[in-house]
Amino acid sequence: KKNPPKTTLETHFYLLTFPSVSLSQVEVYSVTVDCTVTSRFAHTVMTSKAFNKANSSQEILFEVELPKTAFITNFSMLGQVYVGEVKEKEKAKKQYEKAVSSGQTAGLVKASGRKMEKFSVSVNIAAESNVTFVLTYEELLQRKLGRYELLTRVKPKTLVQDFQIVTNIYEPQGISYVDAHATFLSNELLPLVEKTVTDRKAHISFSPTMEQQRKCPGCDGTLIDGDFIVSYDVKREKNLGDIQIVNGYFVHFFAPELPKLPKNVVFVIDISGSMSGRKIVQTREAMLAILQQVHEDDHFAIILFDSVIETWKDSLTKATKENITEAMDYIRRINSRGNRQMERLPERSADMIILLTDGMPNEGESNIGKIQENVRTAIGGNMSLYCLGFGNDVDYSFLDVMSRQNKGLARRIFEASDAVVQLQGFYDEVASPLLLEVDMHYPDNAVDSLTTSHFSQLFNGTEIVVAGHLMDNDLDNFLVEVVGQGLEEDFRVQGQVSAADWDVFYPDEEYIFGDFTERLWAYLTIQQLLEKRSSGTPDEKANTTAKALDMSLQYSFVTPLTSMVVTKPETEDSTSSPLIADKLTEGTWRKQSLKILNMGLVFLKETKTILIDELEVCVLDGDPHFMIELPDRGDALCFNINDKPGTIFNLVRDSNSGILVNGEIIGDKKTPPDGKINTYFWRFGIVHQTLGVRLEVSTEDISLLPSFQALMIDFYSFSYSVDLLVTKDRSLTVTLRDSVKFVILLHKVWKKHPYHRDYLGFYTLDSHLLSPGVHGLLGQFYHGINYEVADLHPGKVPEKPDATMYVKGQELNVTRGWQRDFRGDVKNGENVPCWFIHNNGTGLIDGHVTDYIVSGLFKSV
Repeated sequence: KKNPPKTTLETHFYLLTFPSVSLSQVEVYSVTVDCTVTSRFAHTVMTSKAFNKANSSQEILFEVELPKTAFITNFSMLGQVYVGEVKEKEKAKKQYEKAVSSGQTAGLVKASGRKMEKFSVSVNIAAESNVTFVLTYEELLQRKLGRYELLTRVKPKTLVQDFQIVTNIYEPQGISYVDAHATFLSNELLPLVEKTVTDRKAHISFSPTMEQQRKCPGCDGTLIDGDFIVSYDVKREKNLGDIQIVNGYFVHFFAPELPKLPKNVVFVIDISGSMSGRKIVQTREAMLAILQQVHEDDHFAIILFDSVIETWKDSLTKATKENITEAMDYIRRINSRGNRQMERLPERSADMIILLTDGMPNEGESNIGKIQENVRTAIGGNMSLYCLGFGNDVDYSFLDVMSRQNKGLARRIFEASDAVVQLQGFYDEVASPLLLEVDMHYPDNAVDSLTTSHFSQLFNGTEIVVAGHLMDNDLDNFLVEVVGQGLEEDFRVQGQVSAADWDVFYPDEEYIFGDFTERLWAYLTIQQLLEKRSSGTPDEKANTTAKALDMSLQYSFVTPLTSMVVTKPETEDSTSSPLIADKLTEGTWRKQSLKILNMGLVFLKETKTILIDELEVCVLDGDPHFMIELPDRGDALCFNINDKPGTIFNLVRDSNSGILVNGEIIGDKKTPPDGKINTYFWRFGIVHQTLGVRLEVSTEDISLLPSFQALMIDFYSFSYSVDLLVTKDRSLTVTLRDSVKFVILLHKVWKKHPYHRDYLGFYTLDSHLLSPGVHGLLGQFYHGINYEVADLHPGKVPEKPDATMYVKGQELNVTRGWQRDFRGDVKNGENVPCWFIHNNGTGLIDGHVTDYIVSGLFKSV
């Protein structure tokens, strides 16, 4: 039996990590995850306690992974009391910049995987003293494929004296089932998962002792490393659904058991050059799997597009066994045309388009706003559009807005080995519509401040949630009606509301936050307002944003519009200074989630045209800047390489796969007034010996050598061993078959600039596909690096403190500074904090910088 994907709530909980001290100096003696779910609204408190056994203060890092859809509501540190306060993001900006400039980048939220974001904060613990970290966040659980789910990822990396995960679920509707398991549970640990379930309450706990955590007798390794999962569903006896009222706010859950509607679904598949290679292979595989799941009562069509449009058949086709077989043969060929076939469609059926694309407009209309307008006009409100965005560089916000404008939604499909599973999972969610055009009606004179109450479709295994405020508590006049379009006739159900008596259901419970219905209403309202910000007139967007901001502040939610400022108390040695917790947006998620190793002035290219001539290219010193991002550490390392123009460096060398990347630097046109010659990378050579590929990329041209006699590539060609894609004359994506992907960015400088020249930036995707033996100035860092930082002290510049770094058995003097990152803000960039290693990276890189100099663009060391 196929298990449904577990995607609803993910909570990755990391314990303390220590960039500056050894575990023997700081003891983590208590870790607890306490989650209370009431009527699908989850309130999670994560607590870690540590003790500094050393006779000097130590800096430690507290990290927690939480769902991107969750809102942090509080963070505090006990010992010296630090309390968080939610403020408008712009008002907190100066405090944030102050924290960054002084090297205090703790309290930031960063991306950490597909659905998660990482909250991290570092503080000093006084000698022989305790510190307690407490993080609280809240989220409304979504029902998918017939279940709600909580997932806690635990990676303590050390034995913990008091370790426990506790989940309490309160559902007045009644609990139909509860399941709890973990990926790391052995036969010995399995009995430690305690589960108590009554009609309306479930209690799950997991609390292994230190000996039970131990990986082997006498060793310090821990077995606790993986996902702890709790899933459940509730009883559903009424077609009207379940309504709960507490303290003047109500929430209505609606998920009836009804026969499924047939679907009319059009699969629109992008086969343009940007989809070539792995993306289109995965699309084919996914479509073959999905077609086998199409129900025989459904009708479907297949459309392919690049610069032209190709249809399998000229109309929707009934999903008979013969037609499905023919469609699968067509998908395998992907470029053949089918025959005409006309079918009569069911009168009551769900119309939907499923678009599979990477969101890159390569041909025809390239203005995103105009594309969205054209699609909205063509659909005319008559069907739903679901956009599945492929690849790490997908313009998700473009697809998200376009979907919402057409009664659908967008999903990101990650370009990984499980892309087919991701696509199948999405199709499973929308495969079984139950109702169309659902309206939830409540008496106008009894309620106000309603969340969204109209829904285009209701799918099997999901749930409609509506919340609002009661004008008074007169439930005698509270009549609820639900109407929609069913399989054979209109659906209509109505009834009088009766509120659950919480004191009767839970007589012995003192509920942790009795205003949960109001907070659930606020959470849902803010989420819907944030979604509406992406569409509408400028005035509507401004009003929506203002309302979402006001509510975020009122209910202390850290949203994309707010930041949590955690103020350090003043001490004898220093004044108070802030830590900042920011909420990611989808754009910043994409920027942070890629495992990028940057060199030069590099930014992640959007699909919009990049105005290179607006860049202030002098904001950096101009020398090649290497930045090593370490997502697991929430940190970055950076260093410069200085040498004379014309020097060629080896950047990546993987003898196992035959991949080689070299880069040549070029100097300024002439010596600037300050006497310092800036150097830049202007030419790269890429070799894949196994595939027989040699590629030369410069600021002027792209050449594929030698078998194509230096063939110049203006847009893209050659997609068997290597895929090349040039976008907007600024970005070249090089995908080596079944291996790593490189992106090279062209930075143009004003042609008449007296000193500077055009130059190139370079970054790497899917570096994990290279072998463990990969090396080079960049390659040696692809699989991470271990280091510790201690003894933070004033440096030559007040806002850039120095510290001692312990790396590769050496002690290095490093400086806390920042690099200008233009990936999110092309014009102004943003400061990315990093530890700067002096003297050409000596001590950080293996050997000496001269060891990486090669004699030719395609020569190995």
